[in-house]
Amino acid sequence: MKMKSWHLNRRDVLRGGGLALGLPFLNGMSWAKGLAGEGRPKRLVVSYIAYGIYDPKTADGKAHEWSWYPRHDNGPITLNRASAPFEPVQDSLTYLRGLDHAGGYGLGGHSCGDVFATGADMTGPEKTNNISVDQLAAKVNGHKTRYPSLVLGSEGGTGSYGMSKTLSHAGPGRPIPALKRPQEIFNRLFQPYANKTVGDVRSELKREASVLDLMMENYRSLHGKLGAEDREKMDEYLESVRALEQRVERTSRWTHEPLPEIDSEGLNLDATYEDPTEYIRCMYDLLYLALQTDSTRFATFMTESEHSTGNLVGNFANKLFGYTGATHDIAHKRPEEASGLWEKWRAEQHSYFLQRLRDTPEGEGNMLDSTVVLWGSAHPHGSHSTRDYPIQVAGGNRLGFRHGHLHAFDESRKVPLSNLFVSMLNAVDTPVEEFADSTGELTEILG
Repeated sequence: MKMKSWHLNRRDVLRGGGLALGLPFLNGMSWAKGLAGEGRPKRLVVSYIAYGIYDPKTADGKAHEWSWYPRHDNGPITLNRASAPFEPVQDSLTYLRGLDHAGGYGLGGHSCGDVFATGADMTGPEKTNNISVDQLAAKVNGHKTRYPSLVLGSEGGTGSYGMSKTLSHAGPGRPIPALKRPQEIFNRLFQPYANKTVGDVRSELKREASVLDLMMENYRSLHGKLGAEDREKMDEYLESVRALEQRVERTSRWTHEPLPEIDSEGLNLDATYEDPTEYIRCMYDLLYLALQTDSTRFATFMTESEHSTGNLVGNFANKLFGYTGATHDIAHKRPEEASGLWEKWRAEQHSYFLQRLRDTPEGEGNMLDSTVVLWGSAHPHGSHSTRDYPIQVAGGNRLGFRHGHLHAFDESRKVPLSNLFVSMLNAVDTPVEEFADSTGELTEILG
């Protein structure tokens, strides 16, 4: 067949593509101290627990001693046995009942974890997931640190539709893979150049930038030969190339800033699933160090996914206290002793992270004062419900947050979880009027 003007030579399309899209070190080249002259860093963290929480009904209507919630109704927090680990940071805690994402109502129970940090309506107009709250903050303010955001997950990767292994999404159809290996995370954060000199790195970056420039010129010349459908596909591809260009430029700039000096003594980078406490705390330690060195200000951590039954994360309860069954089974059977022990353990790990932030002086306060931390799940006590997420908000005392209470939102005063996201974003200098299905800010938690 004779080649027409709108036909493409495969070699033209592929020219230059392989090298530029295989940059091995660009994913982890953005660390160290924030830009000079900045005020106190403002940070946002989202951490997720799977399979809901323990919240049994009691005859008097009060919270059970092992309930995840310290109380059921509106009022000041008085910690129970399950929430006792949070006592050292109690004045920096808020619990929220009755919040959820309307976009999650049509999803299966465990699929709701996909939209926990996005609020997307994937059963309606948004067939692919949308940008997550952390990535919107990173999009606006991520240039202030060596790495725009940090995405962690105990199982790593992205998972798949309805089975996400990450909380973070860059935009429609672009989940961000979570990192799960402590040593790899540490290396990316604090040893990104490996055995290369800064000069070597800069030379490589110049070469990569040149290749990307050639790719852009090549594809611009092809653009006019494409049909409408192919042009749309090519535009999506060019968006990825542009993202790589930005990453190269960013990494080049940060090679002129010194890397932070880290004392890794006491940090067990060999931690594995065999010791769940050691592993989760090591991941929280890495998250803390990333924030403490101002390597990043925005992070997510999916401590468990909604589909962990197929791997060792789903058997943490076996390792911890000899429960005879998968951790997922606790959510269905809800035996009191196992449920109580499970909730207390999860609280201990998250409180450990909050206390590290609280115990680190910063300015006239501490790191927790300038860090808003969302911790919760896309399930209530009813195992496969897609409504009424259990939510705890900690920190941000110097960002306008007021703590010490549980706020319950029943149907008469129902508001979306996305209202909380709007408040969190505005608190970290990401001014927005709306996010997903929000109707405003969550004024109840603002001072």
